Amino acid sequence: MPDMTDYSIYSERRKRLQTQIQHGIAVIPTAPEVVRNGDAQYDYRHDSHFHYLSGFAEPEAVLVLIAGKELRSILFCREKNAEREVWDGFRYGPEAAGKEFGFDAAFPIAQLDEKLVELMGNQPVLFYPMGTDAEWDARIIKLREAVKEKARSGIRAPGEIRDVREHISEMRLLKDALEQDIMRRAAKISGAAHRRAMRFTRPGQFEYEVEAEYLHEFCRHGARHPAYTSIVAGGANACTLHYVGNNARLDDGELLLIDAGCELEGYASDITRTFPVNGKFSPAQKDVYEIVLAAQAAAIAAAKPGNLWNAPHDAALRILAQGFIDLRLCQGSVESVLETESYKQFYMHRTGHWLGMDVHDVGEYKIGEQWRPLQPGMVLTVEPGCYLRPADNVPRELWNIGIRIEDDVLICANGNEVLSLDAPKTVNEIEETMHHD
Repeated sequence: MPDMTDYSIYSERRKRLQTQIQHGIAVIPTAPEVVRNGDAQYDYRHDSHFHYLSGFAEPEAVLVLIAGKELRSILFCREKNAEREVWDGFRYGPEAAGKEFGFDAAFPIAQLDEKLVELMGNQPVLFYPMGTDAEWDARIIKLREAVKEKARSGIRAPGEIRDVREHISEMRLLKDALEQDIMRRAAKISGAAHRRAMRFTRPGQFEYEVEAEYLHEFCRHGARHPAYTSIVAGGANACTLHYVGNNARLDDGELLLIDAGCELEGYASDITRTFPVNGKFSPAQKDVYEIVLAAQAAAIAAAKPGNLWNAPHDAALRILAQGFIDLRLCQGSVESVLETESYKQFYMHRTGHWLGMDVHDVGEYKIGEQWRPLQPGMVLTVEPGCYLRPADNVPRELWNIGIRIEDDVLICANGNEVLSLDAPKTVNEIEETMHHD
């Protein structure tokens, strides 16, 4: 939890949203608790939009914002319950939560339906994340109908329902100083975890043994959870983009691709490194690796304010296309390889995505029909790759080489900051790290 002085940040975010929607009522629930099996639940993780505006991490909570002449910010949450706190731990309760988190009012979650029917009255628009949860959708519609039943008393129900996520997503796309600091720390922890994994890896180990190393590094720095399901893919497994089995034995002479990042204080890191299991790149592995590394360098250089979102991808593609030609994987000129998209046999994904509270974070990539310009405060991944499955047009010495190199990049006023530099990346850095005693 941040200190009390930090909670003003959430209050300011709520006011910004209220100013944007201008008039109406916004209802934003947090995520539900989810049963894993029996009476055991998955570790709870709040809804990102809800937490971004509230800073409140408990389940069973709803944020209600009233926009217009008089701005109101209301929290509904669980009541204090001494008996449940013996079993489940501390809970704020409405009174303490309202004061601590800077709300104008706070009520028990059990009163939500009753209060919402009252609060929705005579509001012209209801803003709500429609389509996120079917049960909530039905509940909101039912409550709106309950308001309509008061028509003869002169009370009007909201005339329309709009998706509030569009406004919140645009706010979240530009990270403030606090968010940047958290993401910088998250990337540093993950970078150290990748370094630890490199030092640990040896032929004969299982992928899950390496996974345990970086999970330990996450946890010991206060990042108890990965930001997404980790990929630890040795040899041919690295050519499956979303491989998550993580249970194969690592063989001498093959590469290991690790795509893993921690979540810290609600913010994700996302780093991929590829390195030789035995600590030494073969000539063929090095040739492919250097092409992907050069493509990433070109993409990072293009990630600067004023450039369009697709500039890093286009920069990486040109380097990859030439590299595939040099490796005899593609034929013709760079332009023809790009035009025919023959490169897609070996590189079939985009070069990055937004990063923030969610690993594939919110925010549109286009404004209208045009790619959006990059702006200071945006954070994106830069992750070109090359995946060489056995095929007649692939030289045998390149079979089952899968390489991806991914960093987290903050757009700054004069360029960018690579947040994940602590993870070794060049051939020399990787080999020296793996041979370190």
